[in-house]
Amino acid sequence: RERETPGQNAYEMGMAKDKAWAERQQTGRIVVHLADAPQELMRQGYLRYYLDAGRRVLDTPLQNWSVFTHEVRKISGKHRHQGGLVIYVIDGRGYSVVDGERVDWEKGDLVLLPMKPAGVEHQHFNLDPEKPALWMAFIHQGMREYVASEVTQTEPSPDWKAKEDQGGR
Repeated sequence: RERETPGQNAYEMGMAKDKAWAERQQTGRIVVHLADAPQELMRQGYLRYYLDAGRRVLDTPLQNWSVFTHEVRKISGKHRHQGGLVIYVIDGRGYSVVDGERVDWEKGDLVLLPMKPAGVEHQHFNLDPEKPALWMAFIHQGMREYVASEVTQTEPSPDWKAKEDQGGR
């Protein structure tokens, strides 16, 4: 016997979401290629999102992660959030100012942004005027939800400001 297809109610939508998640775990894309992640100038600087919590690349197993690179040409924007960010420095050398304290980093270092209820204000600086520093950040969205993290941009990157001043967005 054929059964009637259930209507789209909250329960059925939840079941479909769970089924899609299970299928992605078995058959989802394993590699996100550079070409799938265009670099964009944003208020924080030059970012390239490989994973962004189900908003950009939708066919991968891991949908609860934000993974992006940040090319720090001179100075990033400054912002504040509750922390819990893992940053791996791919290339270059620079420093970050985290709640007013300078912390230096270079290629191969791992930067761990602490978690604080009131947030952690931070900004990143490149020390080599000849080449940008490049790092990759990893954020687990479940952790962000757990600490009720929000991002407050306190200062845009100089590159974004220049783009705005020229009438671009």
